[in-house]
Formats: sequence, structure tokens, C-alpha cells
Amino acid sequence: MVDYLVIGHVTRDVLPGGGYRLGGTVAYAGLTAHRLGLRVGVVTACAEDLDLSPLAPLLVHRVPSETTTTFENRETARGRVQVIREVATGLQGYHVPPEWRRAAIVHLAPVAQEVDPRMVTLFTRGLIGVTPQGWMREWDETGRVRTGSWPEAPYVLPRVAAAVLSIEDLGHDESRIADLAGLVPVLVVTRGAQGADLYWQGGEYHADPPPVREVDPTGAGDIFAACFFVRLLETRDPVHALAFATFLASKSVEREGLAGVPTEEEIREAFLERIL
Repeated sequence: MVDYLVIGHVTRDVLPGGGYRLGGTVAYAGLTAHRLGLRVGVVTACAEDLDLSPLAPLLVHRVPSETTTTFENRETARGRVQVIREVATGLQGYHVPPEWRRAAIVHLAPVAQEVDPRMVTLFTRGLIGVTPQGWMREWDETGRVRTGSWPEAPYVLPRVAAAVLSIEDLGHDESRIADLAGLVPVLVVTRGAQGADLYWQGGEYHADPPPVREVDPTGAGDIFAACFFVRLLETRDPVHALAFATFLASKSVEREGLAGVPTEEEIREAFLERIL
């Protein structure tokens, strides 16, 4: 049995100076949930030669694949362009170990259209949360990533408890928020250094981040989602979960890569800041 099940592709993130590091929502969110004290199971797909040792604290069910989903961020005169080089094998409901389907929290975490949206009907208990960025991405024949329309939203969102996405996932189109908020019980839109907004029961709530020195924002949204889903289940209070997640996700940008996963000291500080 696992407490927190996260499903999606682990990624190979190409570094500007050469080489790569492990990434993907399953990595950042899974390690965060583990740090919060949960037993974490990961269902992913990648090539056999990918080093998964950073995920050693987690239970990993790897679906065989000839390739690993690989992203590259290129700096251009018009800003950063994200390119997807390869995509691993897609993930279907039958890939999920039966004993993991009773997890208290199920986190559907696509990064490149790899998670079958029908998987949302596989789980009959627990809190289902989604970070739909990977369902909202499209890319052309060169691999250049752009914001997509996500036609499956009316199917997925009414069947889950909460969704977390970024304003970048929406292509900075504020007009899309109302439609999405009308489909899901709890919606959070993260806004980087501007904090995050919660849409719940017809109300809108905002959380400001603490002052931090940004080193690397990679994975902050994934860390936010894990913190939010965990505290939402524990407290049933989305406003509290918003503040808790905003605090820890903001702290994560002060370190590079997976080192941004919350420390025990930061978690204690988050409880003091948000509860007492």
C-alpha cells in the first residue's frame, strides 16, 4: 500500500551547459510528499538507462520504454522556448498496480500528454488531484512546445477533488480561469513570484509568498501541488492548504533542481507560520 500515488513521466531535463538532470512532476511532487511523511508510489515510464537513484526513497513502478521524455529550454531573443526531444511510452490504467489504487491521494501528473485521461475513473476512494500542464501542452514537428486547448477538461475536472495549474499553462489567458473553476470543486492557479489564487465555492482567495532569493524556479509548481493536496486531505480547508503550499513552494526556488524539495526545517516553519 502507498499513501500518495503520483502518475506521469519522469523526465530528462537538458542543462544549458550540457548534461541533464532528473525532473518531472512525479519526481518533485513524489519527493515532497515523502518529506511530508507519506509512503509514495510512482508510476512512470522511461528508458532503462535513466538513473532513478534520486527517487530511492519512493516506490517506483517503471513501465519499460525505449526512450525517456526529454525537455530542453532554449533562450532566444523573444524569451525562453521549451522544446521536447523525446516522449516515453504512454501510461494506461492497467499500468497501475492494483494494490496502489486505494491510495489516500492520487496525483495525476502528465507532462507530455502521456497519462490517459480515462484513468481518472480508475480510483474509487481517496482524494484525486491533477496538475494538468501535460494535457495542456502541444508541440510541432520541431518539438517546440506551446499552450493547447485541453478538450478533455470537461471530462476530467468534474471527477477530481482539486486541480493545480500555472498561469503559464493557460498561456497567461485569464479568461480561461472562470470556465475551469466552474468544472472542478477546487482550482488553484499559481503565479510564480506573485503567489497563488484559489477558486472555491464561488469565492476567490489569494496567498502571497514570503520574500525569497530566486535561484531556480524549476519544480516549484509541482512542490506546491503535493503540499496542497496533502494538506487539503488532512485539513479539508483549501484556504489553509493554499497558504501552506505557497510558503513551501516559494522556499523551493532558493535551491537548484530536486534540492528544492522542502527540508524538515522548512516544513516545521510552514506549520508555525500557517497554523499557530
